[in-house]
Amino acid sequence: QVQLVESGGGLVQPGESLTLSCAAAGSIFSIYRMGWYRQAPGKQRELVATITSGGSTNYADSVKGRFTISRDNAKNTVFLQMNSLKPEDTAVYYCNSNLWLKNEPGIVEYWGQGTLVTVSE
Repeated sequence: QVQLVESGGGLVQPGESLTLSCAAAGSIFSIYRMGWYRQAPGKQRELVATITSGGSTNYADSVKGRFTISRDNAKNTVFLQMNSLKPEDTAVYYCNSNLWLKNEPGIVEYWGQGTLVTVSE
């Protein structure tokens, strides 16, 4: 019913920047929150940043001051601007959304397929 399509991953060197985007499409009535999570090899998936429809943001301590999350409500799209990237930022980044579907009650959660970000010399 809903697809989250991510783009923007790739290979960058330490200190460089990268922007991820995620567009939600489908039978969407309204989106409450969108965000990004990441999973590094051998580690659990962790929160990176989230943003509500009202613009309230939440960041992991490890990315505060380096990453910025934003969204275009009209296009159901969320962005993650990543600056000063470090090797420890290497992970698969997953888009996440909590939303209301058309003609169905309650909030449901969706995940994207993930996009790989590699930070290496």
